Amino acid sequence: MSRRLSGLPRRQRLIGLWLLLSGISIFGGATFALWLDTLFQPRGIARLVLWAGCFSGGGTIFLVGLLLERQLFTPLRHLQVQLARLVANPDARDDYPPEGWLRALGPDLVRVREAWRSDRSRLATAHAEGARSAARIRQELETLLQVLDTPLLLCDHHRRILLFNQAAETLFEDHASLGLGKRLETLLPAVSLQDALSQLPADGAPREVLVPSGERWLCATLRRVPGSHGETMLTLIDTTAAWTSEMGARAELLDGLPRLRRHGASLTSAADALSALPEGAGEMRRRLERVIAEESQALGEDIDGLSTLIERMQQEGERLVPLWSNDLWASLNERLPTTRQLTAVGMPAWLKGDASALLVLLGSLLDTLASTLGDVPLEGEVCLGNKRIYLDLIWEGKPLAESRLGEWQQQHLEALPLTPRVADVLHQHDSDVWSLADDDGQHARLRLPFHAAGRVGAPRPTLPPRPEFHDFGIADLPAPDAELAARPLRALEVVAFDTETTGLELRRGDTVISIGACRVVNARLLASETFDLYVDPGKPIPPASTAIHGITDDAVTGAPPLSVALPRFRDYVGDAVLLAHNAAFDLLALQSPGAGTALDMPVLDTLLISRALDASLDGHDLDSLAERYDLSFPPGTRHTALGDARVTAELWLSLLPRLEARGIDTLEKALALQHSALSKEDACAS
Repeated sequence: MSRRLSGLPRRQRLIGLWLLLSGISIFGGATFALWLDTLFQPRGIARLVLWAGCFSGGGTIFLVGLLLERQLFTPLRHLQVQLARLVANPDARDDYPPEGWLRALGPDLVRVREAWRSDRSRLATAHAEGARSAARIRQELETLLQVLDTPLLLCDHHRRILLFNQAAETLFEDHASLGLGKRLETLLPAVSLQDALSQLPADGAPREVLVPSGERWLCATLRRVPGSHGETMLTLIDTTAAWTSEMGARAELLDGLPRLRRHGASLTSAADALSALPEGAGEMRRRLERVIAEESQALGEDIDGLSTLIERMQQEGERLVPLWSNDLWASLNERLPTTRQLTAVGMPAWLKGDASALLVLLGSLLDTLASTLGDVPLEGEVCLGNKRIYLDLIWEGKPLAESRLGEWQQQHLEALPLTPRVADVLHQHDSDVWSLADDDGQHARLRLPFHAAGRVGAPRPTLPPRPEFHDFGIADLPAPDAELAARPLRALEVVAFDTETTGLELRRGDTVISIGACRVVNARLLASETFDLYVDPGKPIPPASTAIHGITDDAVTGAPPLSVALPRFRDYVGDAVLLAHNAAFDLLALQSPGAGTALDMPVLDTLLISRALDASLDGHDLDSLAERYDLSFPPGTRHTALGDARVTAELWLSLLPRLEARGIDTLEKALALQHSALSKEDACAS
């Protein structure tokens, strides 16, 4: 959202002063001419000369000012805009060729631009061969890393993330602490991992450590990269299933075995004693028989518990993973000819299974059905049972005979390792198979039960790899604990953010409805390192505000309130410096009374910086600066929090060369320049 600051910019003050002096001079001349005309009462030419002479001063001031404005001041402002754009981007369009009295500078300015471009072209050509070879190698390595199924992280000696692959992104999906330049301890805060990192040998020998991550256990293999500046590579394996099995069902199984041995020993001893008793020992016989009965009952109960444990171990097996039934049907159809495609019906669900084994098993089952029933159309349906998921194959006709199913279960699946029988694969899944008739009397189905997976909802679509997932230049940045004020501007980690609100009267109850942010690391805008969240304002959004940002009451329904959204945003910011356009407004929106989370890091304001750099130019609102620096809003993103934040970040990167040209190359100097603009005035703020 935007608001307007009071006061006039310097140029408008100058124009006002010029018009005021012209007006005073003309009014004074008219008064003086009227007095002389009354005093001397001239006639004809004399009277005309008198009046013209009295008006000449004011007219001269007005005409000279108009001439200077058109021939000098306006061309100077246009030249200033063009030079600022040229410094930010030599390839920017040329909208302001020199005009007026500066027209003669046109060829020189064109020459400067062409020389700059030519120098860049020659430099690029000089490095083309080496860059082409390096690019090819880099592309191949990037492709290899992204298709690697093992999650991989690379950190510098300050434990900042330099590289991660798509497998790591999938492993830590929705985790705000995965990103270039972010600290490893915020992603994996385990003390054991930090201790292992500090004790790694420099020769690249691997070390393994078990690391908790939420509800998962990750086995991390750590290696110091030989010959580097202390970089460390981490490969991660999710061992939650194995660890749960090891500490759960397997541990209980080991604990249960001694009890079985004791029951067996007691039964053996009681049976031996009973066989050795003489005929007349009735009371002793009854006692031994009671012992045998009790031990037999306890043994039966322990055996039942043992079968339950084995069932749990089967469910927790690493090969039995959650499968989405629609994916299973689709994969099965890919293996079938077009004439035998399976039609999926009903609601999909998650089940636990070994995908490769199930595909072979179902393919064998379809072959059996085809040989028995012919080419009848088949449908696949998933039915929910009591703690079970039933995978059904449906056809029009009668159920399959049990003898035929028995023959099928004895078939060997040649496509699987060790050629197991169908019954073995069913046993692996703790499953069975039977055929039954439907209630309509016309259809029959074949049913296979499976364990349900503890997941709901369709799987998330696979996202394309991030456009940026490595930046080795981060290793050359100052240490994270270095004095922030003295850090170079290009070395800053910056989070550009923007808010949308219910209105502009923040002190009268208007509040945040959207927060958008993006990250700049090592003077590089990371396209995928974004934060975009609707916020429930707790009251209706006025139609006048919706007309600007397009956010409706339905859009924020179910969104978190500010007290929940603000801590998430604070986690996303981390140790970064904040950046905004007219930051005072957005900070006031986020730091309303009762927000509960402080944003106490330094804040850069592109509005104030632009005003300090170009105090004589009109317009420092976001639209004007985007036009000035040849930045564009993608369609539909203006007045959206994330869209405005992205352009603010691009504006910051355009201002960087101009700041550095003036010796403003540290955060401390930039904040000082920004503060100097607080006492100045300009027309617009955004």
